[in-house]
Amino acid sequence: MTLTAEPQTGFTTGLFIDGTWSDAAETFENLNPATGEVLAQVANGSAEDVNRAVRAARTALNSVWAETSGVARGALLNKLADLVERDGEILQRLEALDIGKPFAQPGMLDVPNTVATFRHFAGWADKIQGTTIPTAGYLGMAKTHSYTVREPVGVIGAIIPWNTPLMIAAWKLGPALAAGNTVVVKPAEDAPLSVLYLGKLIEEAGFPAGVVNIVPGLGGIAGAALVAHPDVDKISFTGSPEVGRQIQKAAADTFKRVTLELGGKSPQIVLEDANVEAAIQGIAMGLFFNQGEVCAAGTRILVHRSHYETVVNALAQAAEAQVLGDPFDGETTMGALVNARQQQRVVDYIEKGKAEGARLVAGGGKVDKPGFFVRPTIFADVDNSSTIAREEIFGPVGAVIPFDDVDEAIAIANDTSYGLAATIWTQNVSLAHTLAAKVRVGAVWVNGWAAIDPALPWGGMKSSGIGRELGWSGILANTEEKVVTIVL
Repeated sequence: MTLTAEPQTGFTTGLFIDGTWSDAAETFENLNPATGEVLAQVANGSAEDVNRAVRAARTALNSVWAETSGVARGALLNKLADLVERDGEILQRLEALDIGKPFAQPGMLDVPNTVATFRHFAGWADKIQGTTIPTAGYLGMAKTHSYTVREPVGVIGAIIPWNTPLMIAAWKLGPALAAGNTVVVKPAEDAPLSVLYLGKLIEEAGFPAGVVNIVPGLGGIAGAALVAHPDVDKISFTGSPEVGRQIQKAAADTFKRVTLELGGKSPQIVLEDANVEAAIQGIAMGLFFNQGEVCAAGTRILVHRSHYETVVNALAQAAEAQVLGDPFDGETTMGALVNARQQQRVVDYIEKGKAEGARLVAGGGKVDKPGFFVRPTIFADVDNSSTIAREEIFGPVGAVIPFDDVDEAIAIANDTSYGLAATIWTQNVSLAHTLAAKVRVGAVWVNGWAAIDPALPWGGMKSSGIGRELGWSGILANTEEKVVTIVL
């Protein structure tokens, strides 16, 4: 189906299978979060559509893509990066429309990171090497020559979240394609548009038919079919722990590899010697960027008691200063949540915070206007055992917790089922390294929030997931190691 709302880009919201765009038998409505109005009709991919896409990916894997050198794969990824950069404003607009985030934000992060990711993995495509390994020989009778090679995992199912779909699609496609895999992408049903436009650019870049296939649809149908398909070798999923658990269980039936990035409840730790002004600015970004719909959102703010009231008051002011509205209004600093269900989920958590005795110092509830808006909210005097401190809210809700010494801060930070990221605010370099070693998370940032880069591995511990994306770790996650031994 053709996109019916601004911007008019000429691309379709159908199925991209084996290099061809087509309609599905059914469609679903894609809503504008800022207004609640229908933005587009999107193809509702079926299990049979997924099956066609997997067959196309398998055929390409065993034929044209297997014959494509690393140098050529890198050239295609670089071409794709150029096209994303060329159409960056279109993609930026689609992200703002589809997710509800302020227009400036995807221009700051999502689009540039997507370009950088494709270029980074273009550089890896012809540098995936094995090793030679000396051994004692073969049964004491002959010498051997042993070496390893890294080969593609195969057909990869990439399931994309709705909060930063373009960027995370690149995180999954970049290393998979560089390593010689083929991919079936299932965009998020709440925000598929930028990934579908990316499909248009993949086609324009000249990737062979079947190397990348895109099947929009509902998670319970298209997503489930992709996970269960016996000819899919790996699932790469970013989303909730609940769905991640279902995927891991289903993948076990066919021994699929999995990479799961499943969210977090990330602490931001303000130590006694911190630059408090800088910390407050960074904490506010970690809370309110993308309406708090960020897996690494720094929603547990652990503050040394000497700075506690200062930080609480400043965050309350920062929350009240946010301007909620149209993503394309230059005055807007925070947009709408992605859908009515997510809006109600966040409101329910706010009510739980009140009921469990946390002190509400800012925000608290829906906004009386069209769209799925929730006021940015700050709770003080939060007990780390409370619901709002333990469960991922995925909205603009911060929980401020005091501590008296470093050991207490680490104990609180680690007292969670999650382990994705943490931020430490300190001017003591030695202390920063000491705490970084003690926090049980996949990424630690010191004096800054969300210092991500395509060269840096990304992923979590505990309920935050399994495996890593990006960097050399992304190549390892998308290849299998084979050993070859020749008896001389």
